[in-house]
Amino acid sequence: EVKLVESGGGSVQAGESLRLSCTATGLPFGEFAFGWFRQAPGKEREGIACMAGTDDVFYKEFVKGRFTLSTDNARDTIYLQMNNLQPEDTAVYFCVADRLNWGLCSGAYAPDHWGQGTQVTVSS
Repeated sequence: EVKLVESGGGSVQAGESLRLSCTATGLPFGEFAFGWFRQAPGKEREGIACMAGTDDVFYKEFVKGRFTLSTDNARDTIYLQMNNLQPEDTAVYFCVADRLNWGLCSGAYAPDHWGQGTQVTVSS
């Protein structure tokens, strides 16, 4: 059974940072693409940072320069470093995984595997 378990969410002030972690079990880590989606109150889920191709990462424009996706293959874990958080970043953040390594954040298809989500709340 595939499991994606997120951690690291919480409540912070605007301008502060958080690092989300997602540990994957039940799948061959190196054969999957991973990414992060979020769902803000009253809005649809959207992909914000996703692995793309062999070594590239796609970022939604509004997180570029502030968020960084990274992986630790030895720990089967991916991270989302989030800096300079703003109130509009308040959302539930989900880790996702799929065998396809293109278009993971595009919305063209729903990733096969999702974590349970972790809440991030940013106050001004």
